[in-house]
Amino acid sequence: MLTKEEVLDILPQKPPFRFVDRLVELEETRAVGEYTFRRDEVFYAGHFPGDPITPGVILLEAMCQTGLVALGIHLLGLEVPRSEVEKTVTLFTESEVEFQRVVRPGETVRVTAERLLWRRGKLRSSVALTLDDGTPVAQGVVAGMGVRRELP
Repeated sequence: MLTKEEVLDILPQKPPFRFVDRLVELEETRAVGEYTFRRDEVFYAGHFPGDPITPGVILLEAMCQTGLVALGIHLLGLEVPRSEVEKTVTLFTESEVEFQRVVRPGETVRVTAERLLWRRGKLRSSVALTLDDGTPVAQGVVAGMGVRRELP
């Protein structure tokens, strides 16, 4: 079984496109991750000048990085050795998400994901995105599939 730190190490997304600072929980049916949006994130310069908010697609990416990629790495790590997990990348396949609130620079979000389906490398998760104080931001269902990648 991989530790939370090993899962973060294997996560293929790297800064500036990693939106998981820490994994708070990682179990067979659940993952919880947190990320603090830095005030100097490059996308704030254009979204929107003078009144920056985090783009919805970035919030969706944060939900997927915890609810699909990290949870998928953990689940695959229960089945195969780390060397095989490292040869797999999770590709996004679908989502249905509703947004309720904007996220501002400097705010910390928490992604809580519950596994709905895990079969033959396909993962579907129910995800909820909240601020660190519990204020709801978005919720829905995301899905992805692990595929073997060619490493350089």
